[in-house]
Amino acid sequence: MVQVKRGASTPRATLIGDVVGSREFADRRALHRRLTAALVTVADTAVDAPAVTVGDEFQGAFRTVGQAIDAALTLRLTLAPDVDVRFGLGWGPITTLDEHAGVQDGPGWWAAREAIEWTAAAQQQAGLTHVRTAFRNDTGEGADPHAVNAALMCRDHLIGSLDARSLRILAGMRAGLSKKELAMAEHISASAVSQRAGRAGLDLILAAAEELRQI
Repeated sequence: MVQVKRGASTPRATLIGDVVGSREFADRRALHRRLTAALVTVADTAVDAPAVTVGDEFQGAFRTVGQAIDAALTLRLTLAPDVDVRFGLGWGPITTLDEHAGVQDGPGWWAAREAIEWTAAAQQQAGLTHVRTAFRNDTGEGADPHAVNAALMCRDHLIGSLDARSLRILAGMRAGLSKKELAMAEHISASAVSQRAGRAGLDLILAAAEELRQI
């Protein structure tokens, strides 16, 4: 696992992610390059910047659950629509077992692992196919996992229901592009962008993201 920058047994928001259906990619080197480039976009908000560990799995740690949730959304939108990713988020103490090798362990990582395993299984169930993110917290303190997961499941369903154009527009809006700029990029009118943002729930997704970031 990634290296802890501040002492052992420190409570952290942990993030484990992997690429959905990665074996279907013919050019896995290109996939790896794209994934590592996306991880750079969330490094500044992390305590331990997310990095690829084995194959297409990546791990990182954040000070707050809200930062981890926000990073997951950023990564998902950066890679969409061509690369689909799922996430397991956790909260709890993490301990450095080998500082030189950067090996970590502890409840924070166990929680994230349990969450991503649940996410992978949930995707196979009818009615939960759009689920891409789950959160676990067994510490008895901090963010309520039931409330957080309710919000994440709803957000995942909204994002999973978007077509490729709506995903591009959502990513652009989140990056701060104006609707005029997005209209030019999509070769449609600014009015069409506004209508799509309202009809597809893009403004709602961004408003919810602001709320979740505060957790």
